[in-house]
Amino acid sequence: MAAALQVLPCLLRALSRPLLWGPPVARMTSGMALAEQARQLFDSAVGAVQPGPMLQRTLSLDPSGRQLKVRDRTFQLRENLYLVGFGKAVLGMAAAAEELLAQHLVQGVISVPKGIRAAMEHAGKKEMLLKPHSRVQVFEGAEDNLPDRDALRAALTIQQLAEGLTADDLLLVLISGGGSALLPAPIPPVTLEEKQMLTKLLAARGATIQELNTIRKALSQLKGGGLAQAAYPAQVISLILSDVIGDPLEVIASGPTVASAHSVQDCLHILNHYGLRAALPRSVKTVLSRADSDPHGPHTCGHVLNVIIGSNSLALAEAQRQAEVLGYHSMVLSTAMQGDVKRVARFYGLLARVAAAHLTPSLAERPLEEEVELHQLAAELQLPDLQLEEALEAVAKAKGPVCLLAGGEPTVQLQGSGKGGRNQELALHVGVELGRQPLGPIDVLFLSGGTDGQDGPTKVAGAWVMSDLVSQASAESLDIATSLANNDSYTFFCHFRGGTHLLHTGLTGTNVMDVHLLILHPQ
Repeated sequence: MAAALQVLPCLLRALSRPLLWGPPVARMTSGMALAEQARQLFDSAVGAVQPGPMLQRTLSLDPSGRQLKVRDRTFQLRENLYLVGFGKAVLGMAAAAEELLAQHLVQGVISVPKGIRAAMEHAGKKEMLLKPHSRVQVFEGAEDNLPDRDALRAALTIQQLAEGLTADDLLLVLISGGGSALLPAPIPPVTLEEKQMLTKLLAARGATIQELNTIRKALSQLKGGGLAQAAYPAQVISLILSDVIGDPLEVIASGPTVASAHSVQDCLHILNHYGLRAALPRSVKTVLSRADSDPHGPHTCGHVLNVIIGSNSLALAEAQRQAEVLGYHSMVLSTAMQGDVKRVARFYGLLARVAAAHLTPSLAERPLEEEVELHQLAAELQLPDLQLEEALEAVAKAKGPVCLLAGGEPTVQLQGSGKGGRNQELALHVGVELGRQPLGPIDVLFLSGGTDGQDGPTKVAGAWVMSDLVSQASAESLDIATSLANNDSYTFFCHFRGGTHLLHTGLTGTNVMDVHLLILHPQ
């Protein structure tokens, strides 16, 4: 009850504010003006990966309406189309698919986040909603992105539909981020609760999404190619909105239409690494031992066409274009930002100071220790597509404000019982890093937001900070160190400056990981 009372004032303030922050830009402080521009850039990134337009760019009907073209493949339509889907963006994807293919659609089943239809209706996003008398059955579940009984019912209904298909049928599968939690179908005797407990333990110890999905696939009837096998011999078209670094098909939503390349030994290695093998329930050990002795070997998915229709790189490319329109020298640093939030925050803090030195001639002769540390940390983070050297060169040549963009999905090791999410925690850590020493005559803003509009178990997408965060928090008697130690970034930002640094978007209907913006604006 006490925790609820703490958060209530923040929620009331959020409800009383318009979606965009503050008054018109002309009357804002420089910080709020930058924040408004950062929000515009974030919104443009999210807008670029809305499900309807992406799906419409991928699918097309010939003039007769009897052939479906998907990229360079053609499929015959004769009222033989079935649809299943699961993920945070799937409601809008299904609406767009039914709009295009309704005359051939026999039946559909989708599993989407709890409350998303009401949220889309409240936001006036009619394009995200199925029409009345739709042939698509909707299940809502996986509250707070955790598999539950509602999601299990949806998964079993999807499995039943798939298993009833014939060689004359065509199955359209819609997949987006959050699909793993929305398609739970554990292999007996593993229960949903046991699988959930193991997933929570792994996540709390800092397991990556790739590691989590390796375990999920090994314990699932539908993941790791299981859905494709259930649908055989029907042809399967899988349209995928990626929420995973590098867009690996086998990892997104745990690859229900992609043959798994992982073995039981991979699972055991992960469980050993996080010290969980000894604590496994007997049911999990039973399923893993069965898989290890399966004489049939790995399944194949030759009857499946998998297509990535949207990703973090597409979102960042649009934000970069909009930044250029606003007058920024803009560049995408990486679409693969990962690692512990503390180390990622240190990277951004160092990057801001090094970039500020490049932007300010009077500071150009500063010692090179920080630049050396920046490059060392970049090497340790092992970001495969990092454009650090190119970005620093571009900053050095810039004659005005700079916007550096990145995307990905850092991880948080939970050590407290507070409320927050990786984006809010990253922003808070970056705020601390920016305040370590003066940055010269440069305004610096950092924003981190989840493109799905929901950061962890909170109703916000993320947060933004500037280099005065530490001094302002001190003036408001807010203890940053305690908030971080308790993973309580949401409560901190609720109180900090009346909650104005929180990023409120509502559920966006899409999900392509996170967007990070680092803005440097000479004063």
